[in-house]
Amino acid sequence: MAHEQGVAGELRVIHPEQRQVEGRHQTAGMLRTAAIANVTTGSQHIWMGYVTLPPGSISGVHHHANCETGIYLLRGRARFDFGPRLERSVEAGPGDFVWVPPFVIHRESNLSQEEPIEMILARSSQETLVVNVDWPPAE
Repeated sequence: MAHEQGVAGELRVIHPEQRQVEGRHQTAGMLRTAAIANVTTGSQHIWMGYVTLPPGSISGVHHHANCETGIYLLRGRARFDFGPRLERSVEAGPGDFVWVPPFVIHRESNLSQEEPIEMILARSSQETLVVNVDWPPAE
């Protein structure tokens, strides 16, 4: 019965050196590595990974199609600009969770000039995890 409920029928530990950079899931200024994903564990429904944003940097503008995203900040202070023209923003720090609904255009900014941001991501899909958006938008 356990085998029927799990992809491999056993628990898996994914060590930092086992995370994988998936080229199709990248946005300028950030580095996303897959931890629990189809490519690392055979996961069919959830995707979890680790993201870094260097000191003082701003990510490219993007959204996650029809995928919900949960973010947990481990380290650093981030500003998330969002909306069709990035006209709104929220700030988050260590211990905060951020929910990004499907199709919401956004970007992340590292508010520190000295410290990187480290985040854990969880997504509701293995597909179309990142849609990079040309910025500024055409008038």
